[in-house]
Amino acid sequence: MLQATKVRLYPTKEQKEFLSGQFGAVRFCFNRSAALKKRFYEKKGISLSIIKELKPLLSIAKKSRKYAWLAQYDSISLQEAVRHADTAFKNFFAKRAKYPKFKSKNGKQSSYHCTSISVGENWIKIPKCNPIKAVIHRPILGIVRSITVTKDRVGDYYASVLCETGEKEPEPIKVLKESAIKGIDAGIRVFLTDSDNQEIANPKNLTCQLKVLRKLSKAVSRKQKGSHRRKKAVAKLSKFHRQVSRKREDFQHKVSKQMVDEIQAVIAESLKIKNMLRNKRLSRSIADAAWGNFYNKLAYKCRKAGKLFVQIDSFYPSSKTCPRCLHKFEGLTLAMRQWVCPHCGQHNQRDYAAALNIKRQGIVQLKAAGHTVLRQ
Repeated sequence: MLQATKVRLYPTKEQKEFLSGQFGAVRFCFNRSAALKKRFYEKKGISLSIIKELKPLLSIAKKSRKYAWLAQYDSISLQEAVRHADTAFKNFFAKRAKYPKFKSKNGKQSSYHCTSISVGENWIKIPKCNPIKAVIHRPILGIVRSITVTKDRVGDYYASVLCETGEKEPEPIKVLKESAIKGIDAGIRVFLTDSDNQEIANPKNLTCQLKVLRKLSKAVSRKQKGSHRRKKAVAKLSKFHRQVSRKREDFQHKVSKQMVDEIQAVIAESLKIKNMLRNKRLSRSIADAAWGNFYNKLAYKCRKAGKLFVQIDSFYPSSKTCPRCLHKFEGLTLAMRQWVCPHCGQHNQRDYAAALNIKRQGIVQLKAAGHTVLRQ
């Protein structure tokens, strides 16, 4: 089983210069490969092959006078940059991503390494560089497969260490108790409502600090482009966004960990978040809630623990269906948080009813997939 650990790096001045050059070489290879693929496709209708045309050009460039400086840096990371450019175009033509953009030196930088790497008690080693001081906050177990070094917008350095632990992922549970299955309904006012009628409040990490965000954004806009003061203002704004992101990640990790420890299966509704973000009034709140990231955390934690994470169809009318008689109430609007079923007279709380319906529909899917659900 593969497991990644992110650690903080503290490079020296010389190591920062080397890493800056490494990031620049990776960025150059990606941008030049993307430009070549674009030019040949537009003028001659030819899609350059990564193995036959692009990678051989890299070895030729290293021997030339103009691009001899590329030989100072890790060749594997440069080849990976070329491969990433090819993958970006493949994803674009397969309609899985937008048109590839050139990488800028002002944004987040990264470099991938998979040979001549090692990890010690308080250092990591990457090719053509002395060991870099690192804070190893947890034991790194297994065989180190790769190290990806990154530099964020604030200017801090990190390393993501990918290891092969040698352990196998546990088999998913086949026999489940109905009481250990939980349906969840995501929302904006309340982050989650589950089928046990428990609510988890939405921290609204960004929405609660909009005044600070506006103040920092105005400070950036008032500074002259290219000036030292603008760089300092941009660094402050980046640090604010990083702080908000870390608070959101911490909250989601804690909630997902607690949920996975308590249950055998989690049932959720598959959300089309890209379509939801088109709502101009709610787009900021939806992006701040980050349901997609939370579902990703639930999925991998369930898989790691041998438990189940199931998503039902997004078109299933979970909020409009009465959990007692299954009557579909067509007159339900978004503003109505509570409603009375016209068929059986049941008083329903919108989010709780949706969570119950999601749980019931998820159990149907689990049984169809060959799992046994016991009523206890």
